[in-house]
Amino acid sequence: MRYNRETIIEKNITLSFEFERYILEHPEMLGQIPDGAEVVLLPKDDPELYRINLASAGKAQSEGKTGSVVFLEVEALAPVCSRLVNPHFTTRPSLQPLAA
Repeated sequence: MRYNRETIIEKNITLSFEFERYILEHPEMLGQIPDGAEVVLLPKDDPELYRINLASAGKAQSEGKTGSVVFLEVEALAPVCSRLVNPHFTTRPSLQPLAA
């Protein structure tokens, strides 16, 4: 499969967002990233994007466009799920709005 530019961008935005969420939940991971390093995300469940990101990092390094690089291999993204707790429909909301 060949990804177009838009697909590559969308997939990398999703990976980047999830990486940021992971770092917020696991700040100890920051210690494994050298200062000033660029993190390249390599999704093992998407060989095409893995190859594209790896090639892009190699090209940037060979052209001197980036300093140190650290690669983060990601096994997969878990399915997106809701974080709502016990939602239910009602015709009578339990909390009333504040009076103006």
